[in-house]
Amino acid sequence: MRSPIPHKHARIEIIPLIDIMFFLLASFMMVSLSQVHMKGIKVNLPSQSQAQQTPPLKDYTSVRVTASGETYFDNVLVLDSDVLPRLMQLHQGNADIKVSISADAQAMHGDVMTLLDRVRLAQITKIGYQIKTAAPHP
Repeated sequence: MRSPIPHKHARIEIIPLIDIMFFLLASFMMVSLSQVHMKGIKVNLPSQSQAQQTPPLKDYTSVRVTASGETYFDNVLVLDSDVLPRLMQLHQGNADIKVSISADAQAMHGDVMTLLDRVRLAQITKIGYQIKTAAPHP
């Protein structure tokens, strides 16, 4: 026997569901975009032409006095008359240049002091000394 109540089929309306999902998607996108803040440090990057034009500054040079009184700049022999102009040229290239002075064991003290005076005349203030410890006596 049939029921007197008419039988209705259940229907799910999908169009309002799609509208709600698009509304939520748009809302979340707007909120997430408003929360993004680009925080960073502005940097002036050099261009390729600037990088090629400016050679790196030399910030260190080693000067050695030999037993015969010769002076070597980074293991290159420099004549005695060219030592002061070379030091001045280094100072003009970089005012903060560091000079490391070393001498052979048999070098004359006066030659080392003459070199030190020339370094000071060139107005170089950052001077270091390379000193080797003496060998122990048996």
